[in-house]
Amino acid sequence: MAETGAPPLPPTPPAHTPLARAERFVWLSARVLERHLFAHHFRGGGADPVERALDAYRNDDGGYGHALEPDLRGPVSQPLHAAHALRVLDAVGRCGGQRVERLCRYLTSVSTPDGALPAIHPSQCGYPAAPFVPIPDDPPSALLATGPVVGLLHRNDVWHAWLFRATDFCWQAVESLEKSHPHEVRAAVAFLDSAPDRPRAEAAADRLGRLVRRHRLAALDPGDLAAYPPAPGYAPDERYFPHDFARTPRSLARAWFSDDEMARSLDLLAAGQQQDGGWPVRRRPWAPAPALEARSLVTIEALRTLGAYGRPLA
Repeated sequence: MAETGAPPLPPTPPAHTPLARAERFVWLSARVLERHLFAHHFRGGGADPVERALDAYRNDDGGYGHALEPDLRGPVSQPLHAAHALRVLDAVGRCGGQRVERLCRYLTSVSTPDGALPAIHPSQCGYPAAPFVPIPDDPPSALLATGPVVGLLHRNDVWHAWLFRATDFCWQAVESLEKSHPHEVRAAVAFLDSAPDRPRAEAAADRLGRLVRRHRLAALDPGDLAAYPPAPGYAPDERYFPHDFARTPRSLARAWFSDDEMARSLDLLAAGQQQDGGWPVRRRPWAPAPALEARSLVTIEALRTLGAYGRPLA
């Protein structure tokens, strides 16, 4: 057989392992992008195929659309798609260059008067979106959309004029939070984990962690879930756990939880793998395709979180 020049793939793990079961699920159910991401993270795959797959979602305005974030259908660019694209580029070490420069120009074009991002731009109107995603005519600035984008750009040492006011917005939004909900807290953590002023970030994270515990936003005891009701507007069983906030041991959110609390959370995550090899989506399902696409995303995220904490996968 002729040599292809491609590096040899690592040995296929035994079929009963969490990684092998998840791999079968990804091959059966995932989009091309998530197949390449899985290969990159767990099978020695390269970054180029991930970048090429991501390019299919990129628009002429420098933003991303085409249901990259599964709950927003349609072709138009959206801030939440931009955050998703940056997470992909960061995961494969390609968060820079002209692609990100063009994306920053898109972010500038859709920013609110205070220089931040709306959660949903009105251009989504007319295309399907999850019913729990409102599409206002004049959307306000949202930490939910701005925090992850600003954090990822700082994490990759990207400097652009857009970042200055957006960073100021994130500091003001995080430091003034008196109540919140899990998705917004995760956006705040994404910002704080990469914010350039580390002492300020640590102080803000400490305050945020006390808020999370005070308002029971993290379910600390999987055996007593009734004590941790879902946030208003969330699905009836949509609870979040320590591992959802501290995706890696290096996250500032890790200090919010004791070793025992984190261990119970990771045990719950490991046990959540379903018979088909994938992990479930906790938010309310609203259409078949978004639900299936989201499952591949949360499956890869679950594996990466377990691996970051040293839990066995293969």
